[in-house]
Formats: sequence, C-alpha cells, structure tokens
Amino acid sequence: MSPRGEPEPSPVSPCLGICLMDPRTGMCRGCLRTIEEIRDWYEADAADKRAILERLAARRRAATAGP
Repeated sequence: MSPRGEPEPSPVSPCLGICLMDPRTGMCRGCLRTIEEIRDWYEADAADKRAILERLAARRRAATAGP
C-alpha cells in the first residue's frame, strides 16, 4: 500500500521472452532470474517484485563490470 493507503501498482515482469536456463549459473539467460524468482513472481506482491528487480539490476551490473 502507498502512504495514502492506495494499492501500489505491480512492477512489470522482467521477462524478455528469451527463456533459457543457464545450467552453470542457474539463471535465465534472458532476464537473469533464478527458477525460484520466476516461480515466485506470480504470487509476489509489489514490494517483493521490486526486491527481485533490485537483485536483477545488481546482477546486470556485476555481469557488465570489468575484471
């Protein structure tokens, strides 16, 4: 709920339609979610979805960071 008691809009799914699990990392090669995060997305509330999106952003930063 927002501070005014209104329901928060649900974040948009990060799915890119490139659903291929990487056996080495256990993450989808398209959206970088784990199978658990993909499964949990459908039942997650807006706050949980934002937490997943924050983890994905951190993974993307780590993946693009140089050595």
